[in-house]
Amino acid sequence: MRQNNMLAMILAGGRGTRLEALTKKIAKPAVYYGGKYRIIDFPLSNCANSGINNVGVLTQYESVLLNSYAAAGSRWGLDARDSGVFVLPPREKDGAAFDVYRGTADAISQNIDFIDSHSPEYVLILSGDHIYKMDYAKMLSYHRAQNADVTIAVLPVPMKEASRFGIMNTDEEGRIVEFEEKPEHPKSNLASMGIYIFDWKQLRKMLVADMDNSDSNHDFGKDIIPTMLNDGKRLFAYEFNGYWKDVGTIDSLWEANMDLLDKNNELDLNDPTWKIYTEDVATTPHFVGKNAEVVNSYINQGCVVNGKVKNSVLFTSVKVAENADVQDAVLMPNVEVGEGAVIHRAIVAQGVKIDAGAVVGDPDSEHIELISKRVRCE
Repeated sequence: MRQNNMLAMILAGGRGTRLEALTKKIAKPAVYYGGKYRIIDFPLSNCANSGINNVGVLTQYESVLLNSYAAAGSRWGLDARDSGVFVLPPREKDGAAFDVYRGTADAISQNIDFIDSHSPEYVLILSGDHIYKMDYAKMLSYHRAQNADVTIAVLPVPMKEASRFGIMNTDEEGRIVEFEEKPEHPKSNLASMGIYIFDWKQLRKMLVADMDNSDSNHDFGKDIIPTMLNDGKRLFAYEFNGYWKDVGTIDSLWEANMDLLDKNNELDLNDPTWKIYTEDVATTPHFVGKNAEVVNSYINQGCVVNGKVKNSVLFTSVKVAENADVQDAVLMPNVEVGEGAVIHRAIVAQGVKIDAGAVVGDPDSEHIELISKRVRCE
């Protein structure tokens, strides 16, 4: 069912510096994940599957590839006459170079005219850098049923980890009574997912007031939501219990890929009722040689495997030569692994070549090694 009264705005302008070389030339939402996807495929597919037909994607840092990728709305079925994906970089000011978004709320403020042009009753604010599947239409139904001014999606997290998140404290009805940003001693375990539904008319007034406030961070978590709480607005928590992953570090990106290899994984990218759409790359089928060994791995189209691959995710057109040993690894598109090379607990960036006999990573290391340049055998 089309949600013609709700417009989605995806915040996709973060630097993603903790992903190191993977975001040196591309924005974090454009980083590869899961054998053939990019991170931004998930919120865009969620929008399409939830019946949201118009989506604004707010880009900023290293956004050239992301801009062109997101603009192809046909990938997610958002290219019909009454639908579209709209790429929204920071505005030019007085003919000067592009300005920057000063915060999450400012990113929306700079696009008030765009939102007004769609005349939505509700605005859905999303982060563009998380891995999850979610029906936003169900969240909107909850928002309406509670007669809420804003509804915030929350995820129950282990209590020992709650201090890492923005925590929502609620009453028995699910109404938010307090918001704590990374509290040292959390009172609950309901972590904000950075997913909000606002009544647009009310949010618009708040954004206009916030724009000229020199003391504001122009941020939803630091300014808009606390102000609404202080003003006695009706804020409700919408509890989400599915798979959700913030892939903001090399280790967490690797973990999210490894999660797919669990036969009981909650994400289930093969679910025909909630497809995750992505770019269709034209290439040959994958090939596994007669002497190859493949155990519990994702092998994508175009791959040629003649060595050993165990507990690993291989993206499009990866080549693994004879006697190579790849274990607990993520190999991004067009990686080449030479004869006899060994890779353990690593992410190898797109197009990198691991020369014959080279050794990468450590099976006993606590952390994951990122390989972004050619590795030669010493």
